[in-house]
Amino acid sequence: MIIFLYGPDTFRSRQKLNEIVEHYKKVHKSGLNLKFFEGEDLRTSTERFDRPEFTTEGFSRMLFEDFRDEFQQISLFQGKKMLILRNIFSNREFKEKFLSNPKGFINTKNIILFYEKNEISSDDPLFIFLKKNAKSQEFKPLKGQSLNNWIKKRFESYKITIEPGVEGKLISLIGNDLWQMDNEIKKIIAYKKGEKIELKDIEILVRTKIKADIFKTIDAMALGDKKRALELLHKHLEKGDSPSYLLSMINFQFRNIIEVKDMIERNKSYSTILREAQFHPFVIKKSYNLAKKFTFKELKKIYQKIFQVDLNIKTGKLNPEIALDLLIAEI
Repeated sequence: MIIFLYGPDTFRSRQKLNEIVEHYKKVHKSGLNLKFFEGEDLRTSTERFDRPEFTTEGFSRMLFEDFRDEFQQISLFQGKKMLILRNIFSNREFKEKFLSNPKGFINTKNIILFYEKNEISSDDPLFIFLKKNAKSQEFKPLKGQSLNNWIKKRFESYKITIEPGVEGKLISLIGNDLWQMDNEIKKIIAYKKGEKIELKDIEILVRTKIKADIFKTIDAMALGDKKRALELLHKHLEKGDSPSYLLSMINFQFRNIIEVKDMIERNKSYSTILREAQFHPFVIKKSYNLAKKFTFKELKKIYQKIFQVDLNIKTGKLNPEIALDLLIAEI
């Protein structure tokens, strides 16, 4: 069986890929017949499955040979193999070799999954082949009522109710970038702590052109450069970002860092974290780098302080701006 997932909406295609992989792993619990192959040149790829045995020299030649050998090898374990080929369309040599004798791949009982995040030409020979011979699914950007429904279901998946009009307000501010939309939804939910989401919450928490680059602030905090962290924090405030917005962003990002740190502590590889973490690859990369700068004990302590600051602000014990200054000073 050949499966082909493609299209510009990489959020939903990535979800579908994860869904297929998780289903396979449930059926084939050993996971020893699940293999990943990356098609982009390792020197230019910014988002990939890390495979330490790959080298940049002769990458495309080795990729096809590696894939073919894995495909032809008889497994010692029962069950189907699943071979995932990602971003293969940029690898001309692989495509030529694959298409030179494709019959054996078409009739296989194993699963070959092509996942493509890059733009594909409709006259590409591999695209034509896959559209004819694979179970293909295209992920076009959502719009109109489909986008509204996606946002509503996303909130429902967290068992959160929303005020009428929240979907439309989010769309007007963010558009149909589901990676950003999902991050904003998680941030809003974290801020509201299970309460109903109202239109005013969207106004307070969501920014479009004024983006709080909170990673730089957290990086400064991790390096112990409190002066720099405070400078960055006050730049956000000067731009108009509210203290509540900034605290929710700090809270959200530290939650991500803790999640990634937990995976690192459980000896999960970067490629596994990319597949399993439910947020944007850019956020994973930033969180992964920051997680290395903190111990797990330090992260738990910081998260407790964030909770206490949030409580002090909401109960009126501290001025929001002073509370943020104290938070950074105490970390």
